[in-house]
Parts: sequence; structure tokens; C-alpha cells
Amino acid sequence: MKKCIYVVEDNAAIRDVIEFMLIEDEYDVVVSSTVNDFWRQMQLRNPDMIVLDIKLPDGNGLEVCKKLKGSVKTYNIPVMMMSANNYLSKVKSGCIAEEFINKPFDLNDFANRIEHYVAS
Repeated sequence: MKKCIYVVEDNAAIRDVIEFMLIEDEYDVVVSSTVNDFWRQMQLRNPDMIVLDIKLPDGNGLEVCKKLKGSVKTYNIPVMMMSANNYLSKVKSGCIAEEFINKPFDLNDFANRIEHYVAS
């Protein structure tokens, strides 16, 4: 069974590139552009990893991360936080995600980080 990755990103261009790349790497990919849609998807299935933007139209990725890491059901799901702003030190202090990456990012680096957490 393929590993599943949830991508929560409101920028359609970035979301499409990430989705395409992950599908090419043979992952099941579920994309969401809002926090509300993400939580609906979480009701259906827990993914093997979550790629989560910080600034979303209906919420904050940091708050989503805190909620995920505060729940026994989702604590062990690796989370990669993405941000277009260079304030990752603040982000790291506000969330215990496994990975942090600045946008724009190198696609090979991104793929290697994903593989590190979801390799079978």
C-alpha cells in the first residue's frame, strides 16, 4: 500500500507542484487549501506525513500543528511546516514539527526530507 501524504497549501501553484512531485514519487496525495478541508480529510484517514503551510486563509498552520501534536491519535504523524517568511526560529519555538522548510525550496531537498520520514 502506498504511503499517504497530506499537503495543506493555499497557493495553487505551489500545491500543484508538490502534488505532482509526490505522485511521481508514488505517494498517495491528498491536498487541501484550507484548515477546514484538512480537518475533514483527517476524519477519513490519518496520513503517513503532513506538509503544512503556516499562513492559510482560514487559520494558522502553527495552531493546526499544535493540535496534531497534542492528540494521542495524531502525535506520531510527522509534520513538515512550510513558510515563505524567514522566521523559522519563531516557528520552531511555537510548534514541535519534525521538519521546517522555507519557500521557495529546492525540490530535491524537499523530496529527500519527505522520504526520510515516510520511507517504507
